[in-house]
Amino acid sequence: MEDINKLWVGMPHFKQNKKKPYKKSTIFFENKDKNIFIRFENEKNYKEFVERGAKEIDFNFIFKNREELAQISNQKITEKTKSIWYPFKSHWGGVKEKYISDSDIKNRYPVYIVSKGRYINGLTTKALHTMGINHYIVIEEQEYELYNENKNDSSELIILPKKYLEEYDTCDNLGFEKSKGPGAARNFCIDHSKENGFKRHWVMDDNLDAFHYLTDNQKLEVECASTIAASEDFVDRFTNVPVAGLNYYSFCKKEDSVPPFIINTRIYSCLLIENEAGYRWRGRYNEDTDLSLRVLKDGKCTIQFNAFLCGKVTTQRMRGGNSKEFYDEEGTLPKSQMLADLHPDVASVVWKFNRWHHHVDYRPFKKNELVLKDENKTYSKINQYGLKKIKK
Repeated sequence: MEDINKLWVGMPHFKQNKKKPYKKSTIFFENKDKNIFIRFENEKNYKEFVERGAKEIDFNFIFKNREELAQISNQKITEKTKSIWYPFKSHWGGVKEKYISDSDIKNRYPVYIVSKGRYINGLTTKALHTMGINHYIVIEEQEYELYNENKNDSSELIILPKKYLEEYDTCDNLGFEKSKGPGAARNFCIDHSKENGFKRHWVMDDNLDAFHYLTDNQKLEVECASTIAASEDFVDRFTNVPVAGLNYYSFCKKEDSVPPFIINTRIYSCLLIENEAGYRWRGRYNEDTDLSLRVLKDGKCTIQFNAFLCGKVTTQRMRGGNSKEFYDEEGTLPKSQMLADLHPDVASVVWKFNRWHHHVDYRPFKKNELVLKDENKTYSKINQYGLKKIKK
């Protein structure tokens, strides 16, 4: 982490220390359910929890079952719940500030959204419009009129040429029996941006609801292009990063200590792609993880930003895209199995949380190191890229 922090110069301020609670206790259950942790920000909250009927034993608590805990804590408790705060802490609730820019900084590389069936509820295009970022939406011909009726002024529609669907390698023998997924359109984005003279391009899923800047134990929404522009500049410092991107908002807790970025892991949903790197998208499922693994197996690096985040609405919970065919009808096994078949040396299929998941071992790629273009180049310690915090 020390080396990573040393590289974070000439970038927006980043300081993210572990925020410890006033008290952390263990909750035990009489029905032998698995224990969970509960955290309190201050003594007042702790005492209030006891007064609501929580049975305290040596600064820990015991409940009959999770239903009783849900009632007393006044929050949803499921079999997946591993820890909670009291009172409930929402990812979004209580945020009263946001970032805008006091400069005219814009992104240098084009932004593409690959979209299907979300002409009304396309979240990413709304978020980019709020940020003042012009972008393309790549769609299939039969949906053009529907998207055209609902597009905003920041977006431009591009119809995906049919040859990209016809030539796309799904890594199976099903052909057009089911949706080929977004990979064909993503290959088009590589070619389109390259033909227009760009070194890189952004390609995003259509269900990203906002973009954020994490620092000083705060995750605040960004309504400008500054974090996108900073990401581009940072990645361009290196010679061996063909794929980079933003981590998910939900994967970085504001109370945790994390570095501004990590390397050599999967990148998905919001990707910055190098056009001349020679990689093409493939696979009907998990094409983003497959791409990341091919990059890493070639000895190159990926960069995933923690300082800059994107909010992702779970694919299965949002209509449109491939939700109905890939998840409602098939479940998650085919997508997990395809990745394991393509990368049996590092990927496997596991049963977790009542459905199939893929598991990838990224440890073999720890040795991949970033290579700076100019090791002697110096930067100012901090460059805020015009980011300015204001009240909502």
